[in-house]
Amino acid sequence: MNLNQAAELLSAVKNNIGRVIVGKEETVELLLTALCCGGHVLLEDVPGTGKTMLAKSLARSLDGEFRRIQFTPDLLPSDVTGLNYYNQKAGEFVFRPGPVFCNILLADEINRATPRTQASLLECMEERQVTLDGVTRPLEAPFLVIATQNPIETAGTFPLPEAQLDRFYMMLSMGLPDREEEIAILQRFLREDPMAELKPVCSRQELLELQALRKTVYVHPVLLGYLADLVQATRTQGDSVSGVSPRGSLALLNAARAYAMLKDRPYVVPEDVKQLAIPVLAHRITVEHGSLDRRSGAQLLEGILNSVKVPTERWER
Repeated sequence: MNLNQAAELLSAVKNNIGRVIVGKEETVELLLTALCCGGHVLLEDVPGTGKTMLAKSLARSLDGEFRRIQFTPDLLPSDVTGLNYYNQKAGEFVFRPGPVFCNILLADEINRATPRTQASLLECMEERQVTLDGVTRPLEAPFLVIATQNPIETAGTFPLPEAQLDRFYMMLSMGLPDREEEIAILQRFLREDPMAELKPVCSRQELLELQALRKTVYVHPVLLGYLADLVQATRTQGDSVSGVSPRGSLALLNAARAYAMLKDRPYVVPEDVKQLAIPVLAHRITVEHGSLDRRSGAQLLEGILNSVKVPTERWER
């Protein structure tokens, strides 16, 4: 597979998702960018905006195993990772894998589970493995977590800690549709459910090839300096207490390469970095009053993007 074929395949996945999701092209492109990086995504928005439908549409477009977990306060870690149980007939302990053993996991309303249950995903998300009773079991590649949460309702919820937020490649918002999009949604679902007719357009092997091909996209050394300047500024400017970690800077670099591939370009340009800075970095910033509110991080980043000088070069190899 070459870069042109990769861009065509990603366009096919995007169009397939577009058969269900009206508009939201930018959000879909960012989701596909995270997919090419093997990164997890947190969708934060009010109920009814299509977060779960977007995750299901992506899963249906890929030829992989999809599982969904409805996070609730009584959910246990073993309900996520699995458990060892004693099989009396066999006379031994047997491992029963949990829903995390899949390719795409939808963690619906993740902030409704207790911190103990939320923490059961930490090892899965970062190291792609599950360790239980001293035995480590790898998760089959590709593995992607798409989590959703409601930013408004706070009763009965447990905010995600910084360590878990930092493991999400991007934090995205669907947003409410405008009038024309609202009409298009009503017309599309007037007679049938387009989700029921959605077929895979990308195999697991093709997805792994996409993730490997991302590494061939060229990044100019000057652009690495620009990216480093942005990350350094998050640690020193404004009300920032905890700026972006090296994990975040690597995420922005890889996301920029994947986004360039999506745009059928063999090299990264500064606009790619600027487009991805807020969705990749905003949720990783802690401001002075201790808030992990994405809007606070986004406001800080907007100021940084306006103040840090954008270099001008010929960006191709």
